[in-house]
Amino acid sequence: MLVFAAMNCAERLVELFGSQAEVARRFSLDRAVVNNWVKSGYVPARWAMEVEQVTNGEISAADILNDATARKPIRLKSRPDGENLYIPPTGSDTMSNEFAPAKRISSFPPPQRTLLGPGPTEIHPRVLTTMSQPAIGYLDPVFVDMMEELKALLRYTYQTKNPLTFPVSGPGSVGMEFCFVNMVAPGDKVIVCRNGVFGGRMIENVERCGATPIIVEDKWGEPADPQKLEDALKANPDARLVAFVHAETSTGVLSDAKTLVDIAHKHNALTIVDCVTSLGGCEVRVDDWKFDAVYSASQKCLSCTPGLSPVSISERVIDFVKERKDKIKSWFMDMNLLLGYWGATTRTYHHTAPTNSLFGLHEALLLIREEGIENCWARHKRHHTALKAGLEAMGLKFLVDPKYQVPQMNAVLCPEKVNEVEVRKRLLNEFGLEIGAGLGPLAGKIWRFGLMGYSCRPDNVMLCLSALGSVLEDMGYPVHVGDAESAAHAAYASMHTTEAAAKRRKTAKAA
Repeated sequence: MLVFAAMNCAERLVELFGSQAEVARRFSLDRAVVNNWVKSGYVPARWAMEVEQVTNGEISAADILNDATARKPIRLKSRPDGENLYIPPTGSDTMSNEFAPAKRISSFPPPQRTLLGPGPTEIHPRVLTTMSQPAIGYLDPVFVDMMEELKALLRYTYQTKNPLTFPVSGPGSVGMEFCFVNMVAPGDKVIVCRNGVFGGRMIENVERCGATPIIVEDKWGEPADPQKLEDALKANPDARLVAFVHAETSTGVLSDAKTLVDIAHKHNALTIVDCVTSLGGCEVRVDDWKFDAVYSASQKCLSCTPGLSPVSISERVIDFVKERKDKIKSWFMDMNLLLGYWGATTRTYHHTAPTNSLFGLHEALLLIREEGIENCWARHKRHHTALKAGLEAMGLKFLVDPKYQVPQMNAVLCPEKVNEVEVRKRLLNEFGLEIGAGLGPLAGKIWRFGLMGYSCRPDNVMLCLSALGSVLEDMGYPVHVGDAESAAHAAYASMHTTEAAAKRRKTAKAA
């Protein structure tokens, strides 16, 4: 009889039968299910009796139940006998307070998920640990020093020397609004390229600033057309600003940011660039491509907690904002006021910064610096290539032409006669795997697979392919489980061979 020490039941099963594949065979399961048990650290309670039977009592049903309860506690277990869930005990403060919840609320234990949707992403353990450190004051000298390091790390990630590069307190939408509210005045003409959801949000910002949007429309799933932008600028020579999305999250399409900015500058227009999904996941070079204002978000390829929006602002834009005669419509997002808090000056109070979230962003950016930004871009491309090979081996097709696909955001057309909502539901409930749905006109037509930041790993690629293949096969879609994983492994092997050959050539040339 095997002796197990300090192992959960999922690990004991693998130890007992020798491999995850053998566990899957014994229980007539897909390997992805067993992989998810091991990753989550427990076997779901509903398997308790079957595990005891299959293992001939080596692992008891009680062990399974205890393991599952420890990882996913039943909230009622500590309630005293006779206490009703909805009626508070006599004499308690709840009885006399009409605003107290009718239901007893306990601490929230979030489930273990594999996040492969459009965001947020899984967060690196180092980032989670850093965020749990003690809070300090937002004007503490130590915190101020950390702010300077954070700005330097952001400049590296954006590939810029812009002094005003910092995280706005708020999600990516706040970063977007920060750029528009400072750069757009009532009566201005602003050209916006729309080829997805977030180009539409740019238009909304223009209108709320009292300006007139000139819309350059492209089909969802296609990049912004440089010639259409050129034509719009020629037809509107008084337009002062061009705005576009670099990597459109709703479709997974990448536009040629450098070319679009060059066209805008040729017509003496400033630019606002949305890099929410592209920053950290594919090539972004703010200085080389001459962006005027750019914003992103912390929860995608940077793999930090949601709630921060890194921006980088050129000196040209700062001068423009300082020269505005009208008052910026937002106090919180007024660049002139934020310069006193994030600029290279003696810090003055503006707002209470989210200190622990900033600790986390500092650590997330440090991880990118340690990996190397070019290596980070290459990692996203490598795992995208493997995922793409696997999905195509299932017979699935991508929405976007390969020339314009964003590696970290993969939009895949749903097969006909497959309930796409049910697929996502089963992936979440059976495998703890989250993928994204389509938005707007693509709702019900595509799935969005995100491979961003810490979620962009080979184990997640393989889990995704195995789980999706299992669900599709169960729903009657003609897919042979195993083909997708084989295709992904072949893609990895091919890339490894190519990279090794290139390294040998480089070594030989240097010698």
